This record gives sequence, structure tokens and C-alpha cells, in this order.
Amino acid sequence: MNHCHNKTIINQIRCAIITVSDTRTEQTDHSGHTIRSLLEQEGHSISLYEIIPDEVDQIQKLMETSTHRKDIDAIIINGGTGISQRDVTIEAIRPYFQKELPGFGEIFRYLSYQYDIGSKAILSRAICGVANNRIVFSVPGSTKAVKLAMEKLILPEMKHAVSEIHKDRLKKEDER
Repeated sequence: MNHCHNKTIINQIRCAIITVSDTRTEQTDHSGHTIRSLLEQEGHSISLYEIIPDEVDQIQKLMETSTHRKDIDAIIINGGTGISQRDVTIEAIRPYFQKELPGFGEIFRYLSYQYDIGSKAILSRAICGVANNRIVFSVPGSTKAVKLAMEKLILPEMKHAVSEIHKDRLKKEDER
């Protein structure tokens, strides 16, 4: 932990990586591997890595278990954020959010528009929220989109987000 300006920053985040896809395997999950690689380069740990199909019940079951595991601070979900019939990630995870952070999706779509896919960015439903004191990021499944979200938004803000979620508890621990 790092202390600065009376704030405690958690340096190593314990992460879950969830790939939502009907077709990917561990060998073909380039987006999941990109997330893992970028997290590990920053010194974060991976507590859970799963590939699950685009099925609301399976996504919700994994949300339920991962948001209650003591070894998970952040959940990064890739896939299922588009507008096809099979894209159900947003509908599956949104009910778990106590707080939604609309700025994440807004800025992600802006960056996607500017640096990646142009006007197709309006079809992305990427979101972020807090579920049972875990930060949850949900991004498209394309490797370029994952890299953009990780490098421009998630990695720069994840430590701060987790620290903010836990600041009242951490403050009490610091006072002891």
C-alpha cells in the first residue's frame, strides 16, 4: 500500500478476467490474454480467469461468485457488449451494480470513435460499475478494444477506483 495526501492507494489489485464468448477457447482468447498480460505488467494478480458463453444465467452465476470472493478486487469482462441478440453481458451484470459509472462508457466510446472504429463506436455498450465493493469493467471482446480500454482507462484508474471503494475501511485500519 502507498500513502499519499492522507489517502491509501492499493498497489496490487487482485483481478478476475471473464471472457464472454460462444466460440473462444483458452487458445483463441486473444482479448483475455491481452488483459492478463497488461495486468501482470503492472504488477496486478489474476485470481480468476474464465471463458463462458453468452448466457445471462451463466454470466450472473459468475458475477455472484466473483463479487463475493475475498481474493477479487476488480472484474474485467470482455465480450457481449454489442447489439446482437446474443450480446447479453450488460443485461446480465447491470442488476449487480450498486453504483454505475457512466463516464467510463462515454469516454471509451469517444476513444473508440477517435482511435479505432469511427462511428461504429455508437454500437458499443461498454459500462463500468461497483458491485459488492468490486469495480467491474465490461468492454467489447475485440482485442483492439480491450487494449484501448486497458491502456487508456482501466489501468490508469483501477488502483484509484479500488482505493476509493475501500477508503473508509482503509482509513479505519490506518488509524489503528
